[in-house]
Amino acid sequence: MSAPPPGPQARATSKASGIPGVKHIIAVASGKGGVGKSTTSCNLALGFAALGLKTGLLDADIYGPSQQKLFGLRGKPRQLGPRMLEPLERFGVKVMSIGFLVEEDSAMIWRGAMVISAITQMLREVAWGDLDILVVDLPPGTGDAQLTMAQQVPLAGAIIVSTPQDIALIDARRGIAMFEKVSIPILGLIENMSSFCCPTCNHITPIFGHGGARTEAEQRGIPYLGEIPLDLQIRKTSDDGRPIVAMEPDGIHARRYVGIARDIWTSVVTGAAHRPPPRIVIE
Repeated sequence: MSAPPPGPQARATSKASGIPGVKHIIAVASGKGGVGKSTTSCNLALGFAALGLKTGLLDADIYGPSQQKLFGLRGKPRQLGPRMLEPLERFGVKVMSIGFLVEEDSAMIWRGAMVISAITQMLREVAWGDLDILVVDLPPGTGDAQLTMAQQVPLAGAIIVSTPQDIALIDARRGIAMFEKVSIPILGLIENMSSFCCPTCNHITPIFGHGGARTEAEQRGIPYLGEIPLDLQIRKTSDDGRPIVAMEPDGIHARRYVGIARDIWTSVVTGAAHRPPPRIVIE
């Protein structure tokens, strides 16, 4: 019997090589849009920086970049030599986004090959310098951007962001399955917009349900990293380009983000992330 051809796991990791100076790369993903993945990525990056880690953030959402808005950054990256760009920096985090290079209202009508090229350039042709961790804010879904990351760099793991309701968890499962197929360890699941506390009467309302992500994580044997509430202050500081971890570092929301960042960092450095069992292919 001849040996089977390389499966998707082998193809995904065969080309992966590290980025000089960057110790660990993690991806923040979601199965669908609208779950607060970019806001979570931003505040997690700030959480890593608050732990004293040299941190970078790559906005790989080519069609809908938002990190330039979340960090309140304007201007274009400075060119260093013929091919390298210098990332912009704020709040102690180095940031790169296609949003720095195109007009805010322009539509990114790009085919898959152009998306792959852009993400590869932002990974390889940016002077990241020495980083302990690079957070990659992936677009929603399971397409070209996600596969490019799996193929181009050795990801330490992926974090899945979901809201609690069933319709979001269905898509989160697809995201988990995709990373498992390409042998990327799952660092954990975050439940975003977990509940809403009325600022007037302090009554807590689970607008999108509550606990769905925890149950999903427990059923799959994936770390449950915690929950972030649906809160007016998180929304306001994000819209103002003054993310809450940077603006209210001693507040309850910042402490949650920093706590989740600490747990992720522990998993990364100890190799304790959830890894799928090996696949046995018989032909």
